[in-house]
Amino acid sequence: MIGVAIPIPDPFGAQLQRMRAALGDPLAHAIPTHITLVPPTEVGGGPAALAAIDDHLSAVAATERPFGIRLRGTATFRPVSPVVFVALAEGIGGCERLQGRVLTGPLARELEFPYHPHVTVAHHLPEEVMDQAYKDLAGYEAAFEVRGFSVYEHGADGVWRPRRHFGFGSAPDAGAAPATG
Repeated sequence: MIGVAIPIPDPFGAQLQRMRAALGDPLAHAIPTHITLVPPTEVGGGPAALAAIDDHLSAVAATERPFGIRLRGTATFRPVSPVVFVALAEGIGGCERLQGRVLTGPLARELEFPYHPHVTVAHHLPEEVMDQAYKDLAGYEAAFEVRGFSVYEHGADGVWRPRRHFGFGSAPDAGAAPATG
């Protein structure tokens, strides 16, 4: 099981992960803070299939350039989905373009919901906790430059770990994922 996402850089990623943990979300430390490009996807075909995915992602990253993201405030997908998230005030177009390119070739698939870039901060928690997350993070703001994306692998222990990072304009240099804390 893999997923492809834009990692939220520190200090923002760690800060939002701590906030998610403080809300009592049991998945806070199992899911790195991110903006999804490809949701959890089963990959069959072993190492050859993973190599084809890596080649595809390298080709996409090679032609991409950095773009800015500004996170601001909260929103929710309730009642359709029990999620509270930090919203993107800038960078939506860059995420949509990148997601459209990544979700082709060996990763082409139909999505359950239309793509809406966001950073989840509460998921499947009691309603009062979801309301608290929505209120507590309403004034949240952060800005950073996206310089690449990562492919994550879902471990047998239920933890998502970066498997490989793909820097923009650097396909030949794409290698191991950056260390996370």
